[in-house]
Amino acid sequence: MTIDQQFMQEALTEAKKAAALGEVPIGAVLVYNGKIIARAHNLRETTQNATTHAELLAIQEACEQIGSWRLEDTILYVTLEPCPMCAGAILQSRIPRVVYGARDIKAGCVDSLYRLLNDARFNHECEITEGVLSEECGQILTDFFKALREKKKVMKKAQQPNTSN
Repeated sequence: MTIDQQFMQEALTEAKKAAALGEVPIGAVLVYNGKIIARAHNLRETTQNATTHAELLAIQEACEQIGSWRLEDTILYVTLEPCPMCAGAILQSRIPRVVYGARDIKAGCVDSLYRLLNDARFNHECEITEGVLSEECGQILTDFFKALREKKKVMKKAQQPNTSN
């Protein structure tokens, strides 16, 4: 197992924590000098706050740990390709390298919809590694949304009046 895979496993652990809370299972860890200095998972439903994505929470924690908004010499591992909000925070915090698992064809702004982290018009660009443990990262999302659809289906059926009399 590579170093990238080991740290992505840690991000997957965070994603599983999110799933256990009923959150979209996305996890992130920030690594500095080979050690995890921040870890987080989505909390948007729990907090009812649109900005509590795993990446943003990990960035906030890392800034506190380092004592600076500049997260130079760090690596962000995240299970799903970052959205535009998270990509912006990654650029603003000067993270030099981002490793992600699964692509997000609906909101991904690293490779799928836009390439914000490699746009030379910004004053910072990131090295990108995609597809690390992509099957595992994608499967946890697939399983989560399948279970959510099933739950909604059961709830809808339970709310229908019984017409078999």
